[in-house]
Amino acid sequence: MSITQNLNQIKSNIPEHVTLVAVSKTKPIEALQEAYDAGQRIFGENKIQEMTQKWEVLPKDIKWHMIGNLQRNKVKYMAEYVSLIHGVESCKLLQEINKQALKHNRIINCLLQIKIAQEDTKAGMTIDKAKEILLSEELLSLKNIKITGLMGMASFTENQDQVNTEFNYLTTSFNKLKEIKTNNCELKKISMGMSGDYKLAINCGSTMVRVGSSIFGVRNYNI
Repeated sequence: MSITQNLNQIKSNIPEHVTLVAVSKTKPIEALQEAYDAGQRIFGENKIQEMTQKWEVLPKDIKWHMIGNLQRNKVKYMAEYVSLIHGVESCKLLQEINKQALKHNRIINCLLQIKIAQEDTKAGMTIDKAKEILLSEELLSLKNIKITGLMGMASFTENQDQVNTEFNYLTTSFNKLKEIKTNNCELKKISMGMSGDYKLAINCGSTMVRVGSSIFGVRNYNI
């Protein structure tokens, strides 16, 4: 099927309250343009240089999401335009995002990444660390960021019970932390679920799914 057909099929499976992020990393401009022409406006990338190159040439009403691991020294390259940063793992990173957002007179939305997978390779902070950040005086001083939700990545496994447990853990964590509200923190989004498990993630409470290969086809990492 074409990218347009894939998008339409996926959107038919997603409730209205769930946001679809089209994960377009490694995909050419033409593929993103086809998705855009089919109505998609939110794209996710994991490399800032690639995302910036696409931002420069594609329509400016696209909302760009940074979904990969983020180094503090790279934040400045996307601060002008990034819409949402998914994988925030530390207060130091929040400080840098705030610093760069201030230079562009913007408020950048962020998600705290919670470690829900049993795999050591998956990143994220504990729920206790997240609570500590959300309650800190330091966070209150950051006027150019807003924490709008949580993100998590489940284990890469065929064991659906395990994935289900991990997704439910993130939703439980979200429900515990959403009571914390400040000028720059109001948790509304749960970003979890990808091409292979987004339906399960939605059933577990996800409000934002990151879908790539089911839209664009299998990725070629050799290009």
